[in-house]
Amino acid sequence: MLATISLVAANPDPIEIVTSHGPARVHPRPADGTARIGALLLGHGAGGGVGAPDLMAATSAARTAGLDVYLVEQPYRVAGRRAPAPARQLDTAWLEVLEHLRADLVADVPLVVGGRSSGARVACRTAADGGARGVLCLAFPLHPPGRAADPSKSRLPELEAVSVPVLIVQGERDPFGMPPAGPGRTIVTQPGDHSLKGDLPGLRAAVGQWLSDLLTVGT
Repeated sequence: MLATISLVAANPDPIEIVTSHGPARVHPRPADGTARIGALLLGHGAGGGVGAPDLMAATSAARTAGLDVYLVEQPYRVAGRRAPAPARQLDTAWLEVLEHLRADLVADVPLVVGGRSSGARVACRTAADGGARGVLCLAFPLHPPGRAADPSKSRLPELEAVSVPVLIVQGERDPFGMPPAGPGRTIVTQPGDHSLKGDLPGLRAAVGQWLSDLLTVGT
């Protein structure tokens, strides 16, 4: 119990950032050690929060690799709502948070963006406007459950529009589908479903290696 309290107290205080759609909340998690190679912004799923197990595993991997992590709570979640805001509002708030952080905290390092499920979609849609070096997708929801045969429900165009490297970590039984491989797109399949709880050590390893390769190879 004492160790848990100490760990929480060691984290910096959340940052509240005013956006066009209400205040967002950012939870900074600084890199381990002093050799900082980049920053990672992570968004949550539609009805979940930034404490999801896969987000925590990715955060741990990124910090160990030398990245500062910023876990972003969208304004609708800060306001206590579980139903997500429309995509345009999510994207606008995300980019406004990113702009604020660039001006203050992440101006001098490469930036990677990502998230789980809905948060991964936001990161893909805004990667170009946000100047991201890469995109990390945890449990990307390729289509609504049971709608794989309906091309109008596919979110593949959001992935196809990303021009920087993408890592997708996907459960092999994810009812939201399995994204296909593509140019610059790495797919890591894990046991389990949309929660990605089946192999958290494997997730950490995959994310840590990909981030290290992305930001250190050739530098």
